[in-house]
Amino acid sequence: MRTINEIIVHCSATFPDQVVTVADITRWHRQLGWKTIGYHFLITLAGEIQEGRPIEEVGAHCTGHNANSIGVCYAGGVAADGKPADTRNEAQKQALLVLLKRLKEQFPNATIHGHRDFAQKACPCFDATNEYASL
Repeated sequence: MRTINEIIVHCSATFPDQVVTVADITRWHRQLGWKTIGYHFLITLAGEIQEGRPIEEVGAHCTGHNANSIGVCYAGGVAADGKPADTRNEAQKQALLVLLKRLKEQFPNATIHGHRDFAQKACPCFDATNEYASL
């Protein structure tokens, strides 16, 4: 098993009513020339936790941090007007919390961050580092 020291939260940069699945993101990422989805998990609009890339495999979600991190993405992140926004609904917030707690149990030394902590992006459109600091 690889060493995991970061859990990085992302958004899919899709609209709040746009249904997105692991299959959709896998297709998008393959169109970019990647072998498969870059994230390890996706939280759907319904709050379902879908598995993407196996956690044993290095992800493709945060340049310079992929080797030792797990990428978690929620569907959404763009408001109806096309601007970045925290569009998580209650089901997504709960599922994300459950997943992050589970990952922290499995990788207790890992710290939780938002993609925006490492890149010039709004992603995940909220301060994940602060919101999950107590986990």
